[in-house]
Amino acid sequence: MSDQAKDERAPEEIEAEQASSAKASGERAEGGVDGDYEALVRLLKENEELKDRALRIAAEMENLRRRTARDVHDARTYAVANFARDMLSVSDNLRRALDAIPAEAKASGDAGFKALIEGVDLTERAMLSALERHGVKKLAPEGEKFDPNFHQAMFEVPNADVPAGTVVQVVQPGYSIGERVLRPAMVGVSKGGPKAAAEAKVEPGPVNEQAEKDA
Repeated sequence: MSDQAKDERAPEEIEAEQASSAKASGERAEGGVDGDYEALVRLLKENEELKDRALRIAAEMENLRRRTARDVHDARTYAVANFARDMLSVSDNLRRALDAIPAEAKASGDAGFKALIEGVDLTERAMLSALERHGVKKLAPEGEKFDPNFHQAMFEVPNADVPAGTVVQVVQPGYSIGERVLRPAMVGVSKGGPKAAAEAKVEPGPVNEQAEKDA
C-alpha cells in the first residue's frame, strides 16, 4: 500500500491498526518471558535433583568405606581366633601337667626332673605370650563383679563378707580377643552378701504454727 493510500485512511483505522500491532508485540514479549521462566524453573528443579542424587551417592560411598574398614579391622583382629582357641587347649594341657606333679617330686632335687618342669613351664608362658601379642588376653576376674558376657558361673559360694554376685573363685581362666570372648572364665560366685543399709527413717519436724495459720 502506498503512502498516499495510507494517508487517505481514517484516523480511527490507523489507531486501531497501531493498537493491534502493539498488542501482538506485547503478547509475543509476554510469551517469551513465560517461556524463559518455565525453563529456569525446570533447570532449578533438575539441579536440585542432581544435587540430592549426588549427596545420596556420597553418603552410600561413605557407608561402604566404613563397612569395608570395619570388615578389614575385624579380619585382622579375629583371623587367628580359631587357631588361638585350639592353642588354649594345648596351654591347658601343659598347665594340667605341671599341676599334676606332686610337691615332693618338685622338691626331690633331681636336676633332670627340675629342668623338665622348667621347660614345660617356659613353653606354657611362651605360648600365652605369643597369643597375647596377637590380641588374646587372659581373663582372671577374681574379686570382680560377675559378668555373664565374660564369665560362666559354675557354683555359688555363701559369703557374707562380699556383695552378692562377686567372683570369689576362678576354676579356669578365660580368654578374649578384641571385644569377643574366646572362652569364658569358669568361676564361683558369692551369694548372701551384706544387705544394703536400710534408709534412715525421716522423723517429722516441729510444727510451724505460722505456716499452719497461713494454710
